[in-house]
Amino acid sequence: MIALPAGVPEPRVRTAVQGDADVAGALLYAFNTEFESPTPTAQLLGERFRRLLARPDVVVVLAEDEAGDATGFALLTLRPTPYYDGPLAQLEELYVRPGLRDQGIGTVLLTASIDRVRSRGVGEMHINVDEIDVDTRRFYERHGFVNIEPGTGYRMLCYLREF
Repeated sequence: MIALPAGVPEPRVRTAVQGDADVAGALLYAFNTEFESPTPTAQLLGERFRRLLARPDVVVVLAEDEAGDATGFALLTLRPTPYYDGPLAQLEELYVRPGLRDQGIGTVLLTASIDRVRSRGVGEMHINVDEIDVDTRRFYERHGFVNIEPGTGYRMLCYLREF
């Protein structure tokens, strides 16, 4: 059980199925537009989620309120790695709707996501966070994630290149 603020009901979390593709697409679109990131339309994201949710190496966890309305989601991908017997997980996105933040929904989503990928034998989870996003970095650090290479004093960096 996760400690939530007084009077806040714990959200229901569940693994999304293909029928949830449009909901996941709308949540990702809201996330991207809120932070002014380039984004396809919610409809196109929904179409892509329909394909992704059919894959065994993609996990989407939805948080819902008592009425069954989506309050947030987490998107994870799994990939093979020689470092563990099981796959490596990448937390691609974790989003909670504005106005519902600081109520423990993100913690519930992250905890449920970890539980789901652990049950698939995942040996490690990666999360990329913008350096200037101090609140998000603190959130992940509070949950045991680090950006310091174990056994060293230097930070790990993520490089990317779009094609």
